[in-house]
Amino acid sequence: MSELLEYLKQVYVVRTPQMRDIGLEITAVEPARGTMRLPPREDWLGDPERGLMHVGPLIVLADSACGIAVGAAVQARDVTYATLDLRLDWLRPALPGKAVFSEAHCYRLTRSVAFIRAEVWQDDRAQPVATAQSAFMLGTPSSTRSATTAPIEASRAPRTDASSAAPTDWAAPQASEPPLPGQHIPYVEYLGIRVAPDTQQPTFRLPFQQKLIGNPHLPALHGGVVAGFAETSAILHLMQSLQGAKQPKGIDFSIDYLRSGRPEECFARCEVVRLGGRVALVTVRVWQRSPDLPIAVARGHFLLAAKD
Repeated sequence: MSELLEYLKQVYVVRTPQMRDIGLEITAVEPARGTMRLPPREDWLGDPERGLMHVGPLIVLADSACGIAVGAAVQARDVTYATLDLRLDWLRPALPGKAVFSEAHCYRLTRSVAFIRAEVWQDDRAQPVATAQSAFMLGTPSSTRSATTAPIEASRAPRTDASSAAPTDWAAPQASEPPLPGQHIPYVEYLGIRVAPDTQQPTFRLPFQQKLIGNPHLPALHGGVVAGFAETSAILHLMQSLQGAKQPKGIDFSIDYLRSGRPEECFARCEVVRLGGRVALVTVRVWQRSPDLPIAVARGHFLLAAKD
């Protein structure tokens, strides 16, 4: 498998800005399996008060490991693929200053779809930080389609039924400020997340940076970055809704990818579907050019813990 390992390193790590920037490395490849390592870094801190890692880099790690497992399963250099959906269950917090590992297994491969399971851990694999489940679509475009020859995407094609109005004209809000003024959250600052303030429905912003690219050929944002932005937005929205009364902690998070994220700024809005005494359910819509054309939709359960 040494030849395949070297190929995957060159194609999916060295050439991928996001993997290269965060220092991801492939540590092992077996048939339909891949293991990756995320080195420790001060930017990965998400909860300075309790000294815990942010979930964002863990999502990027898990999503990337799933992609490596698919590559190890197809073992064909002309097969392209992209994440359809990703779900993570958060089992325990990750501690900063330690490397994080993820092994993924592509346990089912059809002509069109690959199904993957993954685990994320630090010191002891028997005590995982998270488990993940994902599906990848095979045979996706490997480069940008020509504007003159590309077919109209089904989701953007004109429709005649009364229930599907054309996308509304939308302009990005001009106001922008740190999401938590006066608080230093390293991973939020690494992504550059801002917010257009609104007491009812704030709009979170992810400015484009070259280091966030996951597919340099399209090019497209890394799916793990989009998911990390979505879950971060949900947490920040909950923190605003709770007004400091409780601290949200992730229980599970799932995201469906609807279209590739262009090398442009992303926006997100959240809806608190349920706010109970112990658990909250939040949905997130992520878009770029119009809220009517989301690039991803997500949902997550959060435990509402009393602040220490």
